[in-house]
Amino acid sequence: MTPDVERHEDRGRRLFVRAALTGTVAVGAGLIAGLPDGRTSSPEGLNGPRPTTPVSALRALDAGNQRWRTLHERHPDETRAVRKTLVSGQHPFAVILGCVDSRVPPELVFDQGLGDLLTVRSAGEVLDEAVLASIAYGVVELAIPLVVILGHQSCGAVAAAVHADESGAGLPGHMQYLVDQIRPAIDRTLTGAARVDAAVDANVRLVAGRLSAEPALAARIEAGGLSVIPARYELTSQRVHRIDGAH
Repeated sequence: MTPDVERHEDRGRRLFVRAALTGTVAVGAGLIAGLPDGRTSSPEGLNGPRPTTPVSALRALDAGNQRWRTLHERHPDETRAVRKTLVSGQHPFAVILGCVDSRVPPELVFDQGLGDLLTVRSAGEVLDEAVLASIAYGVVELAIPLVVILGHQSCGAVAAAVHADESGAGLPGHMQYLVDQIRPAIDRTLTGAARVDAAVDANVRLVAGRLSAEPALAARIEAGGLSVIPARYELTSQRVHRIDGAH
């Protein structure tokens, strides 16, 4: 058997196993669930028209995540021609505020490449002045039409905040800031893993709400030129989906 054939069959086996375990053969409702059909551009970045509206940007991310979770990644916008083009400037179509967790890299999760996403990452998607300024830069200076707050299953930062809140013991040094910021998302009527999991979603909604209230972003949201979307990545299925509270 030639190396090419072996690689092809190995890829096929991995695709089948992941599909069988996660149910990704059937396309679920992802980021664009419930939104109107706004196909004003393609998701090919510098290889084609770039998304310029919130809906078209969401569609591009949703399509990329579908490729990722079904092992059909394209790894776009990595060619030598793209690299040369990017020397003169960047035009990303979405801001992704994600967690620092090494299992959730936005460019891979959404199958995007160089120049496609403006990524900002902090533990638990926690906001501070630097994070806020970075997001505002993307929206105001680069005219990006979409901000996605990307939480994820089994978030260590959220779990640490929940456990610190339960025990009453603070975290060392600067890590206590994470606890203080995530604490409002904790539902104390729940217990155990359910409390942590619910806090992941609630924290994303709170961050999305804070961002949507920022004056630099609020005016653009009101005018329809910007959407701030709370979303969640499932480690078990590799799927990104919207959660309640979208703006």
